[in-house]
This record gives sequence, C-alpha cells and structure tokens, in this order.
Amino acid sequence: MSDVRHVLVLPDRDAAHEAAVALGERFALDEEPQLVRDALAGEDDAEDAQWLLVLRDSEGRLDAGELDEFAGEWDGWREEP
Repeated sequence: MSDVRHVLVLPDRDAAHEAAVALGERFALDEEPQLVRDALAGEDDAEDAQWLLVLRDSEGRLDAGELDEFAGEWDGWREEP
C-alpha cells in the first residue's frame, strides 16, 4: 500500500467546501479530504488565501486527469506531486 496524495488548489473557502462534498459523491472516497488554508506569502487577510483539498489515495485508484477536470469546475487546479 502506497501513500499517494493528491492536492487540489481552490480559490476560496466556499469553493473548497463545496468541492469537498462533491468529491466524496463523485469519487466514492474512503475518507474525507483534508481542507487546508494556504495563505499567500506575507498576507494575513483571508481574501488572499487559497484553499487546498488533500486527498489520500493509498490504492492509486483516482485518475489525475479526472481530478484536473474536477478542480477546474471550481476554478482550481491539481498540483503535480
């Protein structure tokens, strides 16, 4: 079993929360994605933050292309490992 993780970068908190719910529905995840606020360097304002969804994919069953497309639905993207 490997410890593969996917990181989706989303533009704001609302998009991240909506995407987290939709991820579970669309991809039948075994566990909820971890939601992380990623403040931009030198910025304390919540408006200047991106939100990350971290998905553990120990079985390697999530397709990177599908995750790219999914993140794009919320004006986000998938980070390459």
